[in-house]
Amino acid sequence: MLKLVLPKGSLEKATLDLFEAADLGVRRSSDVEYRASIDDPRIAEVAVLRPQEIPHYVSDGLFDVGICGRDVIEEAGAEVVSLGQLDYSKATANPYRWVLAVAEDSPYQSVKDLPRGVRVNTELPDLARRFLKKEGVADAEITLSHGATEAKIAIGVADAIVEGTETGRALRNNNLRVIATILESRTELIANPAAHDDPVKYHAMLQVKTLLDGVMEARGKVLVKLNVATSDLNRVIELLPAMKSPTVSKLFGEDGYAVEAVVSKATINTLIPSLKDPGATDIIELPLSKIVH
Repeated sequence: MLKLVLPKGSLEKATLDLFEAADLGVRRSSDVEYRASIDDPRIAEVAVLRPQEIPHYVSDGLFDVGICGRDVIEEAGAEVVSLGQLDYSKATANPYRWVLAVAEDSPYQSVKDLPRGVRVNTELPDLARRFLKKEGVADAEITLSHGATEAKIAIGVADAIVEGTETGRALRNNNLRVIATILESRTELIANPAAHDDPVKYHAMLQVKTLLDGVMEARGKVLVKLNVATSDLNRVIELLPAMKSPTVSKLFGEDGYAVEAVVSKATINTLIPSLKDPGATDIIELPLSKIVH
């Protein structure tokens, strides 16, 4: 039913791990194979391609659904529908900012200060061109960078750069100063507009996204189950930092209750002993695969 395209490169392993955890394991004959498959009736075809190509292919209808960053979508000017962000790895946890930067000692303090014909080096030339035109910078000379963009000002081939950064460390290390933020980019699940408007395909897209979201929601959380006497119940409940109110059930034939709650894995080393102190017994910690709201 759905034709799916996944990103190759830096996000490849984290993406495949996410799909595996969602019980949508991607199968390939080798790690360098571009064609793949998922044993699921909702997914007919799978390809693993460079992220920069994905917005074009999804927009053109070669694929129904894809995963890529907002930055490459904007660079492509692709007509796609976003089904939501996917913050599923360290590389996708924070937004990736595309900024306009100049040398630390540059006289330019803002975009408006850039002169006519300013030389700009970047890996996203169309994004930079649209931004500078919108800001009224005339006749900017924009050159495609094939890497090491931070060095282009120092070696005299650019007056400014448009570069992606998460922390800004590389820019500071190269004595560069940010004068504007052009875009904050996160990884997104995108759809072809026609496929999105197809009720059957759209339903399948939402079901797949439910599985992916469930995995991401469960990460860093565990299920805690315990028994407690009636007299100690309130004190134990007060200690549980649950996502929602804990589930409490009367124990059959006993003066006590069974309690369960989803809590942060990061707190479990202090939580379990603190639950035992006021009377909790039979405490069990269980891993979680998915949480679907």
